[in-house]
Amino acid sequence: MSIKENFELAKQAYAKWGVDVEEVVEKLKSVPISIHCWQGDDVAGFEVNQNELSGGIDVTGNYPGKAKTAEQLRSDLEKALSLIPGKHRVNLHAIYAETNGEVVERDQLEPKHFENWVKWAKENGLGLDYNPTLFSHPKADDGLTLSHPNEEIREFWINHCIGSRKIGEYFGRELGTPALTNIWIPDGYKDIPSDRLTPRKRLKESLDKIFAIEMDERYNLDAVESKVFGIGSESYVVGSHEFYLNYAMKNNKLCLLDTGHYHPTETVSNKISSMLLFSEKLALHVSRPVRWDSDHVVILDDELREIALEIVRNDALDRVIIGLDFFDASINRVAAWTIGTRNMIKALLYAMLVPNEYLKQLQEEGNFTERLALMEEFKTYPFGAVWDYYCEKMGVPVREAWLEEVKAYEQEVLLKR
Repeated sequence: MSIKENFELAKQAYAKWGVDVEEVVEKLKSVPISIHCWQGDDVAGFEVNQNELSGGIDVTGNYPGKAKTAEQLRSDLEKALSLIPGKHRVNLHAIYAETNGEVVERDQLEPKHFENWVKWAKENGLGLDYNPTLFSHPKADDGLTLSHPNEEIREFWINHCIGSRKIGEYFGRELGTPALTNIWIPDGYKDIPSDRLTPRKRLKESLDKIFAIEMDERYNLDAVESKVFGIGSESYVVGSHEFYLNYAMKNNKLCLLDTGHYHPTETVSNKISSMLLFSEKLALHVSRPVRWDSDHVVILDDELREIALEIVRNDALDRVIIGLDFFDASINRVAAWTIGTRNMIKALLYAMLVPNEYLKQLQEEGNFTERLALMEEFKTYPFGAVWDYYCEKMGVPVREAWLEEVKAYEQEVLLKR
């Protein structure tokens, strides 16, 4: 049977439960995913003076074809975007500035250093998001930045974050869609601290200074991101979940939840409903931790489906800002983007095809037998037929056909670098 014929049969199956598949497909088109640029070059960036990767971040593998210039990275992103249905966003770090060979310290970065990115985003109909880079730098060598006991070092990073928010606002003004400017720091201690409070007090004071400079929320949205531990900060992280949750709520900032930044037995999907009760908006970095914050490529696993279900069943597609965060240098990097982003969209489609209102009603009635039965049965409903139709409708390869395009791009472009 053809893709269209399979789709029509799927429509009939879902229609029995009041799910309008055509409406779902149209709605899915408007959901943007913020695709992280750093998968394409192993979080190296393009600073004139390259620094060794730090902050508890590790990229493993040496697959050929890594992007070495901004032009190469944009080319690779364009290829990946051509294989992903929908209109999306690109997430940048400060280290992806283009300074024309001039050494520009991070606290001196300005919007002009990202003009090429903005021009490219306009040409491709993309939004841009932004992150200050508080790692891979001599002033972060001891694992402390905004909470550092040295005031001069703290001021350097404070100024970098203020400048980053101005760059985010510039993105929003130029592109007509607000940039999410997200602050994550690696600060912490390898061994048990003798004082947990003082570093957190310094972090709070640093953030207060950063956010004292007002930005237009029509163009820039501020977020803060926590972590449970990292390499070199196994015993204590200054910016814990509790710290940032309280700071975000008190200061009207977005709390960003990274799926790899919690204890292995914690799930971000279980946090979403609680966050939505008290926050107008919520931001996510979707990754795949394997035993720790290992940033594996996102797959269509149970937790990804649960994250999507929590967003969809709570009618929060316009309240949850979805970004990705993974980096794998052991496989083709364009393929990594394509696999991870397509899976995030698949999860959202799956969630939108579930009769969520009826399942909620069953729970309220205490009918747990039917609830469980239907939740399991819908796992094998013809979701794949709808996905194939959506890809065809959006003009991107259906099923694994995209892989041949990546293989050709590897031969023609990546292996010649």
